[in-house]
Amino acid sequence: MAIAIDFGTSNTVITRWNAATETAEIVRLPGITQELGDNPPLIPSLVYVENGSEGKVIVGQTVRDRGLDLSNNPRCFRSFKRGIGAEIQGFLPELDGKIVTFELVGQWFLTALIEQLKATIDTPDSLVLTVPVDSFENYRLWLSEVCQSFSVEQIRMLDEPTAAALGYETTTEKLLLVLDFGGGTVDFSLVQLDRSNTQGLILKWGEKLLGKSAAQKAKTARVLAKAGQNLGGADLDNWLTDYLAKNQGLPPSPLINRLAERLKIKLSSERAATEVYFDDETLETYELKLDREGFEEILRTNQFFAQLDELMTQVLQQGRRNGIEKEDIDAVLLVGGTVQIPAVKNWVLQYFEAEKIRSDRPLTAIAQGALQLTQGIEVKDFLYHSYGIRYWNPRKNAHSWHKIINSGQPLPLSNPIELLLGASRENQPSMELVMGELGAETAQTEVYFDGDRLVTRNLEKEETPVKTLNDRDGARTIATLNPPGNPGSDRLKIQFWVDEQRNLRITIEDLLTQETLLNNQIVAKLS
Repeated sequence: MAIAIDFGTSNTVITRWNAATETAEIVRLPGITQELGDNPPLIPSLVYVENGSEGKVIVGQTVRDRGLDLSNNPRCFRSFKRGIGAEIQGFLPELDGKIVTFELVGQWFLTALIEQLKATIDTPDSLVLTVPVDSFENYRLWLSEVCQSFSVEQIRMLDEPTAAALGYETTTEKLLLVLDFGGGTVDFSLVQLDRSNTQGLILKWGEKLLGKSAAQKAKTARVLAKAGQNLGGADLDNWLTDYLAKNQGLPPSPLINRLAERLKIKLSSERAATEVYFDDETLETYELKLDREGFEEILRTNQFFAQLDELMTQVLQQGRRNGIEKEDIDAVLLVGGTVQIPAVKNWVLQYFEAEKIRSDRPLTAIAQGALQLTQGIEVKDFLYHSYGIRYWNPRKNAHSWHKIINSGQPLPLSNPIELLLGASRENQPSMELVMGELGAETAQTEVYFDGDRLVTRNLEKEETPVKTLNDRDGARTIATLNPPGNPGSDRLKIQFWVDEQRNLRITIEDLLTQETLLNNQIVAKLS
């Protein structure tokens, strides 16, 4: 059985492949899946920790049904996906004698879904997980490590916008722009569909599926451009909560945040919306009101549309470097709950005519499209981030980064990049090298706690954010020098390249002894 999981900040969608109908269908998990009228079945990305030391948790709609998410309880986690792999400003809770990180909460959540799948349907033999395009290597590495514990034969990873392009099942359109407005991130991706027989990014591949998949002639989704930012529907909910708290004198709380989300959803279909709030402590009743004009002003005040304009500029510029103009785009696919907001649809219309815009499956396209990887469709991708090595910059009296691999490189990067290093002091016994993943040269994103809320914001100072890959004891040293090195000449020749599975590999030769110290060694898996 083939399964795809679109693990989202606010909601998660699971699909499975129906061999009889040859279509992707949404999976309902009893008690965990939310059923709301005509809306597709979604799983709220919520975790309540019953016992941290034992990893006993409640997930999904059950948390909401029991009202466990309506108070400032440190045992309840929401929007935790945003904290995975991020440097959190604030204290992480200690529950039942155990420090609970967001990585651990995410692991508990995904494991609970897999276990429920096994109990309700069957054990999947193929699993595809989707990831934001702007995710750093440490998020993808975390996801890869979590997946290794699942008893699943084959596991793959796919960018969310690319999955959405496949999920819309376009027929005549070949060049697609996917605008994915998720709960925690905004991702834009320019995707071209064609025919090929290459393989996608594989995290785990069992023997039973190897021959079958390798023999397929695949339809390929070629990623030509992508841009993303840590901005999503959860931010809109927080902005609304702050607005309501300021204008009605209500303290921000999970309950007010839930009501703000409901107002936002109502305003997608109504000009004005109302939610009633009853404070069972003061016995007072409040009526929360908001209209579309007020909502749009809140979005403008928080620079929402300005940030979207910047992302659109980035992805169109990348496309232009590949010889693609805006007029060449065949279709624009809208994904995520936020695209149902009229102001967002109107923003898209500033760039593209209505005939090119499709928004009929915003909540399910990613999970449905991800399943296409199991049916012979493969993905050709490129590196989203650049990679470099750290060096001491005497002019700045601080560390700087020397870029060795540029973003936008198609995979695999087969031609090695060569670097020569010399000793920096007399009788140097070893040499160290710190490698890092370089983000876009734009305002940095900070993740911090505001009360019980996990919030992100863009910092004013513009610089290149860096996630180091090996800056820890025992990992920085790349070579022992025997005999010791001395300044004045090159001592090591280092070659870098990236294989088809996004592994950054390194080979090191000692120029003095002519010995190969490292040969084709994997350093990290790249984004």
